[in-house]
Parts: sequence; C-alpha cells; structure tokens
Amino acid sequence: MNSTQNKGLLMQLIPVMLCFFAMGFVDLVGTASNYVQKDLGLSDSEANLFPSLVFFWFLLFSVPTGVLMNKIGRKNTVLVSLAVTLISLIIPVTGDSYITMLLSFSLLGIGNAIMQTSLNPLVTNLINGDKLASTLTFGQFVKAIASFLAPIIAAWGATTYMPTFGLGWRALFAIYAVVCFISLSVLAATPISEEKPDKASGFAQCLKLLGSPFIILCFIGIICHVGIDVGTNTVAPKIIMERLNLPLEDASFATSVYFIFRTAGCFIGAFILRKMSPKVFFAISVALMLVAMCILFTCHTLTPIYIGIGLIGFGNSNVFSIVFSQALMAVPDKKNEVSGLMIMGLFGGTIFPLAMGYAADAMGQIGSVAVMTVGVIYLIYYTLKIKTIK
Repeated sequence: MNSTQNKGLLMQLIPVMLCFFAMGFVDLVGTASNYVQKDLGLSDSEANLFPSLVFFWFLLFSVPTGVLMNKIGRKNTVLVSLAVTLISLIIPVTGDSYITMLLSFSLLGIGNAIMQTSLNPLVTNLINGDKLASTLTFGQFVKAIASFLAPIIAAWGATTYMPTFGLGWRALFAIYAVVCFISLSVLAATPISEEKPDKASGFAQCLKLLGSPFIILCFIGIICHVGIDVGTNTVAPKIIMERLNLPLEDASFATSVYFIFRTAGCFIGAFILRKMSPKVFFAISVALMLVAMCILFTCHTLTPIYIGIGLIGFGNSNVFSIVFSQALMAVPDKKNEVSGLMIMGLFGGTIFPLAMGYAADAMGQIGSVAVMTVGVIYLIYYTLKIKTIK
C-alpha cells in the first residue's frame, strides 16, 4: 500500500474511530445509575434496572439491524445509530425524573445496539485478515476512553455548579451530546466503499446461524464478557461503599480504575495481538479475571480492591474483539448476520446486573461478585473448547 492509499485509509479510519468513542457512551450507564440511585433513594435491584434496560434492547434490535444493513448499508446504519444516541443524550439535560432517565437509557440502549451491530462490520470494509482483531481492539481502546472519562466528568459536574449551568452530574450527557453530533457530522461527510450486501437478509436466516457450535460458543462468550463489563462498571463503587463506608463521590473512582485498566488493556492488546496468538492472549486475560474475582471475594481494604478491579478491566478488555473477530471470520459471507447475533449477546448486560442486584439485596456485594464469577468460569470453558483461534 503506497503513501496515498495509507493517507486515504487514515482519513476513513479517523471518523470510524470517532464513532467508537461515541459507542463508549453506553458505559456511562453504570456511573449514571449510581447517581440516580442516590438522587431517588433506590435499592440495588431497582437501580440495576437502568443498566439492564439499556442492554435489554440489544436482544430486540441487534438481529434486525443486521437485516437493515443489507438494505441501507453499514455506514447509513451507523448514522441512524448516532442520531438515536444523540437524542438519548439530550433528554436528561431537561430533567432527571425516573421516567426521564428510563426513556433516555432506553434510547441509549437502542442507539448503541444499532451502532455496535453496524460499526464493527463497517471496519471490515477498511481492514480485514489478521489485522482485523487488532484494529477492532484499537477501536475498543478508543471506546474505553469515553468510558473512562464518564465517571470523572460526572463527579466534576456533581461538585461544580457554575460551569455546568446547574446540571450537576448530568453535565456528562450535555458534553457527550456535543461529541456525538460531531461524530455524526464527520462520518456523514466521509465516503466509504462497502461490500455488496449479504445474500441472506431475513430474521430466520440470522438466527439459523446459532445452529453452528462455534457461533453459539462465541454468542455465550459475548454474553459473559458484557455481563462482567457492565457488572464491574456498576458494582465497583458499591463494593467500596459497603466495605469501607466511603461516599459515592469518592467510591466512584473505582469505576475510573476499571476503565483505566480496560483502556490500557485495549491499547496494549492492539499491539500484542499482532505478535501473539489470540488464543494464548485470551487465556491469559481470563486467568487475570479469575485472580481478580478471588481478590474481590476476600479483600476488605482499598488497595487490593483497586487491584482486583484493575485486573478485571485489563483482562476483559480484549475478550470482545477476539471473540467477535473470530465469529466474523468463521462465516465470512454473512458478516452482517453474524454481527447482529454477536451484538445480541450484549443482552448479557441485562441478565448480569439484574441477577447481581437481587444477589446483592440478599447477601451484599459478595453476591454480585459471585454472579460475575460464573461468567469468568464460562470463559475458562470457552478457552478450553476453542482449539484453534487463528
């Protein structure tokens, strides 16, 4: 590839990576749900309804989005997702009632379901082969930056009123709305040549792919990855509040710790995956998460808890890109449909927080850790079953 082609590819990748940043807005749900819980006096199970609601829409919209991409194209589908996300971010600026936040989180979930289903296949129009996993991992790194910044911006907004025009922690939504608008505008102005639509375009044809043993393994792997991700995002401050009796504004830094290490893991993983077997790197990542769960089960002081949270962030940072890229390469002629199925697995972000909320109400946050450990155990099983990850 000559310098002109490299420059053209870079000019296409920059808007796409900006969209990955917008994709990270969904991770504000963990931080936001903790502030809503505090503002409205909700229980753990009630507060965990918010992240569960966000990821519920992945179950309903992911596969239909795979079909939609065949009709209007991947780039146009990403533009639709950005428009829906923009609306979801504007709504909380008008108020913070329970119904307002439910509506906002619902639209955020719908927009993100459409975005995650369409953006990853859009990358395959620019990058393919052995560089796909590392490129998707770099996209996850960019996404993680938005996730990492969310609790910091919310805490800033909660403690400073003049700069945020009285919005408090909801200044987070206003700032991300501006970035979302920029992402939409830049992508719309960027020409991207797409592959021909997949031949199969029906809902039934998409679901039929679950008949493949490898695809179903990947699907459950995505469920566990997202469940652990959303679960840690939500429960990390609660563990510190419960065990150390710190206020939310201080405990929320635990979420930043998680995203710092997840961001670092994505960045480092983008380079490691160019040299190391994805299977070996996957096994190392899962081992780190298992160690982290042991720490969170047993430790009651701040530093070890931070270490455990950081290990989950680093270990879980590359699971999605490895599983997703392998699923795409397993059925290369049906990338849109496979993408829809894999993103439907993000429904794990509904299952895990709900289960964790009820477990926490019954036995404290150790119950939440136990639920996440189930996901780690499956990923160990997944590692053993997948013999060849090219």
